Amino acid sequence: MATTKSKKTTKSSKPKAATVKTHAKRVETVKAEVVEQEGKPFKGFFARKFDANETILTIFKSPRIYGAIIGEVIGTMLLTAILLTLGVYQPLYIMFGVIAISMAIFAFSGANINPIVTVGMMASRRMSAIRGVVYLLSQVLGAWLAFLLVNAFRGASENAADMPQMAAVADGQFWLVTMIEFVGAIMIAFFFARALSYKRSTFTFAAIYGGGVCVTLLFVIVISSTFSGLQNNFILNPAAALMYQILPAGGENFGEIFGAICGALLTYVIFPMVGGVLGFYLADFGARLSGEKTCCGDCNKIAK
Repeated sequence: MATTKSKKTTKSSKPKAATVKTHAKRVETVKAEVVEQEGKPFKGFFARKFDANETILTIFKSPRIYGAIIGEVIGTMLLTAILLTLGVYQPLYIMFGVIAISMAIFAFSGANINPIVTVGMMASRRMSAIRGVVYLLSQVLGAWLAFLLVNAFRGASENAADMPQMAAVADGQFWLVTMIEFVGAIMIAFFFARALSYKRSTFTFAAIYGGGVCVTLLFVIVISSTFSGLQNNFILNPAAALMYQILPAGGENFGEIFGAICGALLTYVIFPMVGGVLGFYLADFGARLSGEKTCCGDCNKIAK
């Protein structure tokens, strides 16, 4: 009996020993990665962080992309509806709206709800190009649905208030307004990229993102209104900006119309998207220098 027990004990101890050795190897691997990360903090900075198998031929075979589309359409629609009714001068209300929307749709799509964020995700290689294009189209569709919805409610009432309007960019103020949009976009993208580090807690992610949007709006309001004397000149969301009818409806000739269209797109679409890319890069640079691993955008993995 004693011999039998000792044999059983020996057999049962082997798996435990193997487990300890495996754990020790993992610890050594992690230590080696940390040392390598400290020696070369920017190694693999531009490496792909999304699923390599996600292509235009495979992405639509999974039902998850359709859930993501629904999430981005609904999320952007709700956010644009808030902006079209309250304007951008209610940062606290917008913050609570962003938090609620992000918590509701985060599991669907990651709660981008802004082309600034989506372009930054693509540029930092957290998201594939095809997924990014799908998200951008979904956001524009969601913003358009919000415009139709708000207009429908306004048309049903004779005493309905007018929707907030974007002020036309006056002569000599083009670069001032453009830089306000540019800096605001950098801030929003930076806060979103940092919020991704806490994405395992949806509320923490939403709180950081919503709080960042609030801080950005407060900063931009002070800069534009107090220091620059401007009103209703920013929106910080290219999809919503299109619904504010920033594109001119007429002009004296084709050249004037074309120039006005290019100017509006530069101010409210192109420069904010470039700012979104810079915001993500700034967040990633800071994370790399501090030894933090970069969080992926489309999955629960951590990129090395």
